[in-house]
Amino acid sequence: MEELAIKLLVEGIQKKVVSPGKGELSTFPDGTKVIFHYRSSLCDGTVLDDSRTMGGRSKPMELILGKKFKLAVWERVIATMREGEVADFTCDVKHTALYPLVSQSLRNISAGKDPLEGQRHCCGIAQIHSHHSLGHCDLDQLQANPQPLVFTLELMEVLTPGSFRLDIWAMTDEEKLEVVPQIHVEGNALYKKGNVKEAAEKYHNAIACLKNLQMKERPGDEGWIKLDLMITPLMLNYCQCQLVQDNIKAYFKRAKAHAAVWNETEARADFATVVELDPSLGLSVAKELRAMEERIRSKEKEEKGRYKSLFSYDSNALATATTG
Repeated sequence: MEELAIKLLVEGIQKKVVSPGKGELSTFPDGTKVIFHYRSSLCDGTVLDDSRTMGGRSKPMELILGKKFKLAVWERVIATMREGEVADFTCDVKHTALYPLVSQSLRNISAGKDPLEGQRHCCGIAQIHSHHSLGHCDLDQLQANPQPLVFTLELMEVLTPGSFRLDIWAMTDEEKLEVVPQIHVEGNALYKKGNVKEAAEKYHNAIACLKNLQMKERPGDEGWIKLDLMITPLMLNYCQCQLVQDNIKAYFKRAKAHAAVWNETEARADFATVVELDPSLGLSVAKELRAMEERIRSKEKEEKGRYKSLFSYDSNALATATTG
């Protein structure tokens, strides 16, 4: 381990183990999939990105080693870790120059956007020296003034080559072209079952995949046009999913409005439409229906009590008038 630490120092990387891992150190051959959480910070402690909070959810990073990931230093330091280990790596500028572009992609992914959105059609080094904004003030500042960064990594899992299915982004261009039609079919099947949200995600992933390939072609060329023809039906399907989801929200809101003003029949009809369009909302609809039924029972009980008091009052008044 001491020899490994010395090698890292020579490369401009300082490692500090926060929590030791378990088992033996993997050999990490090319094609190994590593799953890890990361926190990227400036040396003064300012946090840039944290996979546990990015996009409002805790989603670890998945990386296939040997696929020429843009931030090569992550592959280098991961190869020094055991499963379960948490460590801080302070890396010199020569290792962190491309981090603003990597961070932009990661932030796009967490927001459900195309990971390459906002990036120009040129190499990473060219983008570093351009004045093109990345859409985030902190990343623009870091791009203009590169500096060392601290990466806090927690290695969750190591999967050997062949023991898992490749994610789209880790595939070769040929593999992507082969898998897109399959993703299209999977999206159609999900849509037919009423799983609109999952279908939209399938279509979105396929579109992002093809757009990534299209960026490597010259607009208007045969290859570009072929990819565009593949993108069009996927885009139409994706838009249809968005329309359905918007309709679902509208029906749901209208159903709640009907329930609030005691339009029980109309409320039940709209809630039924919501479940028909998206069966996954069945539990939410059932909860709203129970709440409506409880309010109706409460109102009926209140009205019965009011009428009972009214009739009791009239009876007493009549008795008084008769005896008087």
